[in-house]
Amino acid sequence: MKDSTRNDYQERLLRAMRHLELHLDEPLSTEDMARVACFSPFHFSRIYAAMTGETVMTTLRRLRMERAAAALRYSDRQITELAFEAGYETLEAFGRGFRRLTGMSPSTYRSRFRLAGCRGPAPDSAACLPKYTNKQGELQMDVTIQKFDDMHVACVRHVGPYQDCCTAWNKLCLNPAVRAGLGPDTLAIGIGYDDPDITDADKIRYDVCVTVPASFKAPDGVSTQTIKGGEFAVLRHVGSYSGLHDCYRFLYGVWLPQSGREPSAFPPLEIYRNDPDNVPEDQLITDICLPLNPVQV
Repeated sequence: MKDSTRNDYQERLLRAMRHLELHLDEPLSTEDMARVACFSPFHFSRIYAAMTGETVMTTLRRLRMERAAAALRYSDRQITELAFEAGYETLEAFGRGFRRLTGMSPSTYRSRFRLAGCRGPAPDSAACLPKYTNKQGELQMDVTIQKFDDMHVACVRHVGPYQDCCTAWNKLCLNPAVRAGLGPDTLAIGIGYDDPDITDADKIRYDVCVTVPASFKAPDGVSTQTIKGGEFAVLRHVGSYSGLHDCYRFLYGVWLPQSGREPSAFPPLEIYRNDPDNVPEDQLITDICLPLNPVQV
């Protein structure tokens, strides 16, 4: 397959994948996905499976099940509710599917991984909270609520371990059309869709993004999307990117249950406030931004 053809197919599949990600709770068919990707249903199924390594329905079931696993770790929602949300009509069928993903039953999984960074049943102890350290020693994790406007971004999708995303960043930022618009007000943003505690490393989805005007026309190999504005829980991390995962565990496993707030259906963002090429690793500033549902009055 020619590189130009492969890039075209990848962009069309990415449109279909984003459609699936935004409509996990709706009835989805191969025909729906094919229409978004501008393929015939017959050819789309074969192209999708060949280029992603799984069928459309396998992807849909996996993403719904991974979402259920996250809810078991970080919420008190009933297993029956999660089973129905994942598209299963019985607890037994949900249990079989969940065991195929994790190797254990939903109840066992919840008891083992109930609080972020913990093993065993969930204790009521601060000793189980993840440690958040840098050269200055242990720091308090402070979370603020901030309101963001909609943000238009140019982006490139990376699939694989988060730490292997440099190729995607280079593809985005070295593109002449994107590079020409970079300036002091440009935000570098990462959108992480998957929890590495749950999703296999080779299936982790991550969009590398930079803010652009709404009028920006995406060149070949680059796509655009709009990050919906609203209220976000923001946790600032100072230090190596290797410390971000513990911050997520705190945000989802400790702060969120105590906050009385509910996360929205959109994935969290990472806003990179400085450039790793220009500052020491221990001075990197990253804002983790968790989108929240509006407060119900």
